[in-house]
Amino acid sequence: ATVSVLNCRIHIHAATPMAHLANVMEEEIVSAAQIQKRVNEMADSMANDYGKVLGEKESVLIICILKGSYVFTADLARALSSRGVNNEVEFMCVSSYGSGTVSTGEVRVLLDLRTFMKGKHVLIVEDICESARTLSFLRSTFLARQPKSLKICTLLDKPYKRVAHDVKLDYVGFTIPDKFVVGYGLDFNEQYRSLDNIIVLKPKVYSKL
Repeated sequence: ATVSVLNCRIHIHAATPMAHLANVMEEEIVSAAQIQKRVNEMADSMANDYGKVLGEKESVLIICILKGSYVFTADLARALSSRGVNNEVEFMCVSSYGSGTVSTGEVRVLLDLRTFMKGKHVLIVEDICESARTLSFLRSTFLARQPKSLKICTLLDKPYKRVAHDVKLDYVGFTIPDKFVVGYGLDFNEQYRSLDNIIVLKPKVYSKL
């Protein structure tokens, strides 16, 4: 499989399935090593961008969109800190999936922020962008709260079924095929979040839904 990363092309060799995943895993689409390499590349780019706008006492307010982006957010926040970019992390939980594999189209806020973002540099961190409905909702919601700047970062991009076209993705980890993936925070019925890589599930795992 070939995965597009911004303007680069990365050839990913399918790994031999781990024994405990052999019955559910169709293929590994991004390895743990590739994820960590890309997180560091994204942190380099962000450090360069924010280094031009952050004041001496300013920090980046990272908005982790639960639950899928919590692993990615933690790694990214640490990578930014190691590059001298002060940051604070807040959490917001929204849902458009329920227990299925296809978005319902309705975005529901399950947990809102506990802090103000007015006058702050805000970075939304998502796990995956498909229809972009959720990010479009977050963008309009957050802009109304008057941040100094607003950028959007997604680990994975699946642009094939985009519905909302007002969303600009400032930072993208990997552009992946139109397949149902789990791992590194992404789940199916709350399983597989703790994997350190990203895999494609066999259709038999979710075909009964």
